Amino acid sequence: MLAYGFKSNGGPEVLEEIQVPTPAPGPGQVLIEVAYAGVNFAEVQHRRGEFGEPDGPGGYDVPGLEVSGTVAALGPGTAGPAVGEQVAAYLPAFGGYAEFAVAGTDFVRPVGALPLASAAGVPCVYPTAYGVLEDAGRLRAGETVLIHAAAGGVGSAAARIARALGAAHVFGTVGSAEKTGLAAGLGYDALFAREDFVDAVLEVTAGRGADLVLDPVGGAVRRASLTVLAPFGRVVTYGDLGRHGDWTADVWDLWKNSRSIAGYNMGDVARRSPAVIGEHLAQALSALASGTLPHTPPTVVPPAEVAEVHRRLEAGGTQGKTVFDIARRG
Repeated sequence: MLAYGFKSNGGPEVLEEIQVPTPAPGPGQVLIEVAYAGVNFAEVQHRRGEFGEPDGPGGYDVPGLEVSGTVAALGPGTAGPAVGEQVAAYLPAFGGYAEFAVAGTDFVRPVGALPLASAAGVPCVYPTAYGVLEDAGRLRAGETVLIHAAAGGVGSAAARIARALGAAHVFGTVGSAEKTGLAAGLGYDALFAREDFVDAVLEVTAGRGADLVLDPVGGAVRRASLTVLAPFGRVVTYGDLGRHGDWTADVWDLWKNSRSIAGYNMGDVARRSPAVIGEHLAQALSALASGTLPHTPPTVVPPAEVAEVHRRLEAGGTQGKTVFDIARRG
């Protein structure tokens, strides 16, 4: 089958069009004929080698954490979606940039009335957004939320979900001042430039601060986020876009200022509590299909542009969600 992968870790230029064997579903798995594959920052990390060296068929690894498409086959003894059903799936072991992908039934859900292109951007981004808000963040109605990397896939999904869950105010930060004008279209009350968000957040909240901060950036942004927390405020960390080194928080500071730090890692949840991912995926697909949760259609590009898409994503030059139209090779 056709796929897009890499044989050595490195920059976007290592990605290439390849031919690899079509995977066979095992027990508890389904084979999906991929229509669209979502693009996520974790795939940049995968390509760079942050998850190890490639060791797939022929020495290639195929990125891709989420897909939509049609069930082509079920593994032995598998009770799951019917062959021919349109589904979306999370792929914790990657493999989505390909004509076919295998997924465990815990991570596969019918798309319902949601278009396949939109559904491809749901399985990774939306369960993560629900997870950082509800599971790790313990968001309650009436609270104020601050979202870093606000124009990205998780950020823009989290803004809308936070509002649907009853947040009173939703603010965000972006890496460039040019993006601050996107606030209304992305569901925010306001967006601030990330380099000077502290004063802006305290001003707009009359000095109280935010109840919940979602941070995939790390480094100085993570440290500064603690200073804008309201009493009993929480910072939820779920990434390290800036590739910063380890950071140790001062427990004395957390205690004396009634602050908390929590973590969310989708891979860990998928390993130890896979049903949670499936529940959030079903929740998101249903809310998006019904219109209860508004969303912006993704940017659809041919997979031949995989290297360029990775370059833009790595440079912070993307907005919202990008998906590859796997059937469109050119």
